[in-house]
Amino acid sequence: MAQRTFILDTNVLLHDYNCLKGFDQDDIGIPITVLEELDEFKKGHDQLNFNAREFTRQIDEISGGENGSKKDLFSEGIPIGENRGKVFILTDVSFREGFGNKFVSEKEDHHILAACYNFLQDHPDREVIFVTKDVNLRLKARALGITARDYQIGKIKSAEDLFTGIELMEDMDETTINLLYQKKKILKDDFLKDNDAKNITLKPNQYFVLKSNDKSALAKYDNFNQEIALVESKEVFGIRPRNSEQIFAINALCDDRIKLVTISGTAGTGKTLIALAAALENRKAYKQIYLSRPIVPLSNKDIGYLPGTAQNKVEPYMQPLYDNLQFIQNNFSEGSDKYEIINEMQKREKLVISPLAYIRGRSLSNVYFIVDEAQNLSPHEVKTIITRAGEGTKIVFTGDVYQIDSPYLDSESNGLSYIIDKLDYQDLYAHVTLKKGERSVLSEIASKLL
Repeated sequence: MAQRTFILDTNVLLHDYNCLKGFDQDDIGIPITVLEELDEFKKGHDQLNFNAREFTRQIDEISGGENGSKKDLFSEGIPIGENRGKVFILTDVSFREGFGNKFVSEKEDHHILAACYNFLQDHPDREVIFVTKDVNLRLKARALGITARDYQIGKIKSAEDLFTGIELMEDMDETTINLLYQKKKILKDDFLKDNDAKNITLKPNQYFVLKSNDKSALAKYDNFNQEIALVESKEVFGIRPRNSEQIFAINALCDDRIKLVTISGTAGTGKTLIALAAALENRKAYKQIYLSRPIVPLSNKDIGYLPGTAQNKVEPYMQPLYDNLQFIQNNFSEGSDKYEIINEMQKREKLVISPLAYIRGRSLSNVYFIVDEAQNLSPHEVKTIITRAGEGTKIVFTGDVYQIDSPYLDSESNGLSYIIDKLDYQDLYAHVTLKKGERSVLSEIASKLL
């Protein structure tokens, strides 16, 4: 057996069904209770259901291949692959002395913890590490003397250091700013040379606030043309940007060359509103506008607690999206062209608001696809969504990396943070962090102080 043995909780497998590939030459133990819990997730169309099925298939393939038999899976284990460790099922989930007097309930979590505790007692010479995304379960494990960790694959180093998409450049040469206003663009090499900024690393589609002693300008590194371009304020479908950050965001949202945009920010910064307004402004370039968000119920209640049809059940979760659409529509007088455009697009299903779970298996071509509350998605889920993109599709993720509703995600492991961290040097990608709240003075005070 390998030097270290990692024992995995159910939430790890549901978070990443490929987790067996992330432990190099170490052994992996799966408590039998975990398999029983996975069985409850097999049916359904959500990402968790898909992950449960995929992991079960992988275990079945490993146990039925040339490397072993299913019997080996429940004993000494089966090699995961060449130069890799083994995977095995832990069947002893009994409450032994030293465990039973601490955890008397028959919770499934406690049976998983018991399997880890028993394995450690039987193999004192091994380094045993319990991996779970459940913070409380990690605390319980440590109370028993078991080393416990979060699942690290897919986590970024620090949400505080995430790329903001915007950089302030002070003490600029005023001549450069004047030239930018005059010609609207400056070649990248000339810009760096004139401002003695050769050490600056320009990221694709990065935005800048340029300041001299008396003047300032908003600019963007246009990596497609290798130039610094002037960014001007633009109204989109009746919505005017209220600060430089929103000006930058609208620029990225309206640039058809950029196929993937992320917009992060706290409540009230206008993330979803300007994304939807930009989509409506550019509606003629796409066959459909698709606005969606993951369903993450609060208070541990799923949509089955609500009465009515499937559509009736999901409507409360989609209501914030309808609210943003209504806000945009109310900027126009009833009966006006743009007011009726929104009604007509909904009737013809050119504008669709729907739960994210409904896109599985679809190929989205020529669609302006907005995913709201993306911080409640796992890295694998955002990858699945992006791979749905067909020709001509633009995908926009909005959210607040610190406002997590999912119990097994945090600011460093959610899908939105993952995209921002991994894609900042990609030509087809742009990101803007919105910091200034524009909902109301009261909202701004609450966001800062409460």
